[in-house]
Amino acid sequence: MEESWDFEFLSRIADGCLSFLSEFIEDWLANDMRVSIFKILLGWLILSLVAIHFAWKVYGDTVNDMYYRQGRPTGQNGGTPDAAPHLSGWQSAAKDDVKTHRE
Repeated sequence: MEESWDFEFLSRIADGCLSFLSEFIEDWLANDMRVSIFKILLGWLILSLVAIHFAWKVYGDTVNDMYYRQGRPTGQNGGTPDAAPHLSGWQSAAKDDVKTHRE
């Protein structure tokens, strides 16, 4: 009993896909403005993805090395210290020569 249900379900999915594809092909071959716009946008999307792929192949290691800093992290951001190395955290936060919006 379950096998016939599975077959019927798969048959409906296959029929739906085939009808969608046949309608898509008919629209694709038609000389319609929305089809032309769709072709242009699809071409732009594919060209952009290919360009991103090749750029990542060329510059990916450089970007990766810039993102992941080498060495032992000293602060919360991975390599940026929380305060200046010669001042403690309290001294750097309470420094007197901090500019305000009035200056």
